[in-house]
Amino acid sequence: MRIAVIGAGGQLGSDFVRVLKGSEIIPLTHRDIDVNAHEAASDILSSARPDIIINTAAYNLVDESEDNPEQPFATNAFAVRNLAKVCERIGSVLVHISTDFVFDGEKGVPYKETDPPNPVNLYGVSKLAGEYFTRNISTRYYIFRVASLFGITGSRGKGGNFVETMIKKAEKGEQIVVVSDLVMSPTYTWDAAIKIKEVIMGRAPFGIYHLANSGNCSWYEFAKAIFDLSGRNCEIEPRAVSAMGLRAKRPRFSALDNERLRSAGFEDMRGWRDALMEYLSVKGYIEG
Repeated sequence: MRIAVIGAGGQLGSDFVRVLKGSEIIPLTHRDIDVNAHEAASDILSSARPDIIINTAAYNLVDESEDNPEQPFATNAFAVRNLAKVCERIGSVLVHISTDFVFDGEKGVPYKETDPPNPVNLYGVSKLAGEYFTRNISTRYYIFRVASLFGITGSRGKGGNFVETMIKKAEKGEQIVVVSDLVMSPTYTWDAAIKIKEVIMGRAPFGIYHLANSGNCSWYEFAKAIFDLSGRNCEIEPRAVSAMGLRAKRPRFSALDNERLRSAGFEDMRGWRDALMEYLSVKGYIEG
């Protein structure tokens, strides 16, 4: 089976490349393919003719999206529309990565796949548009909504991930201020890649799946867990999101429930604290 991974050098894409060993992988980094160059991207994929195309490419700068909406819509929506068309033409399955930010955060309990999306910022709107293009053009597709990712490679656009940002601030002795009233589901990219592999290789029904480590917490609670588990004694100042000076509105409670994963017969993902512990161990921040 030939599997093309778009964004193979990124935080989630690099874990896909490692997890999918044994398959014929076509790793496509940003240098290999520009999803916003539609004709060139179509030619590359049509020539390779993979059985599955996994799209991890995304514009994920939430605040910047408010100022320059053309960028998120180009990558998160119109590029996805082009990929969906390519998949239909060459007979590939499209695996598209979406986000918890398609929800407004007003539900107050974890979102299920059946809950109606209602994004509150332009980034979320652009990601939802990508979902709509995938659903309306592709006949064979998986959409995986993930949340608050942290992985070994780190996010190229964000210069790492939240865990690394917290540890670097602690090591430099900088003031640490973390939003305390936004709740989400921290998700380890290694776990996400493994579970997505299980779903697509297990030929689960096509459609939308939520995919997050079990449980939820605020960003402040996440930061406290990072320092507690890594043995760092750091002072953290909790702050309301309204006082953070962010340009884009955030969903207040965007935790995900992996209901469809369980109903399809797959084991749910482990708790986020266990995943964080493994990440910290792999990175050498704790022993064992």
